[in-house]
This record gives sequence, C-alpha cells and structure tokens, in this order.
Amino acid sequence: MLKKVFAIGTLVLSSVLVVTVSAQQDEPTPQERAAASTETRQAVFKLLAFNMAPISGMARGAEFDAALAERNARRIAELAPMIPEVFAANDTREFTVETEALPIIWDNMSDFEQKASELQAAALTFADVASGGDRNTTIAAVRAFGSTCGNCHREYRVD
Repeated sequence: MLKKVFAIGTLVLSSVLVVTVSAQQDEPTPQERAAASTETRQAVFKLLAFNMAPISGMARGAEFDAALAERNARRIAELAPMIPEVFAANDTREFTVETEALPIIWDNMSDFEQKASELQAAALTFADVASGGDRNTTIAAVRAFGSTCGNCHREYRVD
C-alpha cells in the first residue's frame, strides 16, 4: 500500500512540475513581449512600404499602372488604422528593442492617431484619383499622399 501511495504521489508531483515548467515557458517575459510588439509594428510598416514602393516608383518614372496604384493605396488605407493600434498595444519605451520609433509616440498618442487617420484619408483620396486611370493626374496626387507619411516620420521616427 505504501508503494502505491508513493507511486501516486510521485506521479502527481511529476505532473505538477511538468505543468509548472510548461506554464513558465509559455508566459513571455516583459522584454520578450516588448520585442514581439516591436516586430509586429515593424511588420505593419514593411507592409506599408511594400505597397507604397510601386506608387513611389511610378512617380519616379516607372511604368504607370493605375490599377496597381489604386489597389496598393486602398491596402495602405486599410493598414493605416493599425499603426496606432500596434503602438498602443504595448508601450516599449522602457525596454531594449531595436526600433526607429521615437518614445514621444506614447506621450502624443492622440496626435499619432490623427496622423494615421490623415494617412488613411490621403490613401483613399489617392486611390480614387488613380481609379480614373489618368497617369498625369495620378502622379500629381502622389505628393499629397506621400507627405502624410513624412508628416509622421518627422515627429515620430528616428532620422
């Protein structure tokens, strides 16, 4: 009987240890959460850049494709609201993370949100212009669209 109790006790203790170790491994540290948040933010910006690159290329003389310009601008409009959301999800100022984001973002979140809203509006306006198919009109609209990116970068991104 004593052997049976000991065996059951050992089994229970082993199970508790496995669950405890697993739980500890599953819970990321604050530094790991900050790094993951930074990676998520950077992924959003990579998607923005991926979609903006052909539009910028067209403005510099690459082959004009109105459908591509419109599609990519609409994608940017969909991504723009995510910018402040991914920053608001985790304030990483106190952690060592590789980022070009300036810490002032979290102090000026309402302005940061406004700039993302302006990007969204400019992207939609540009998409509407591009949908007309006229190269000259579309290329002329790139400057206003692109300036919304620069407005945010000047205040909230490391040069």
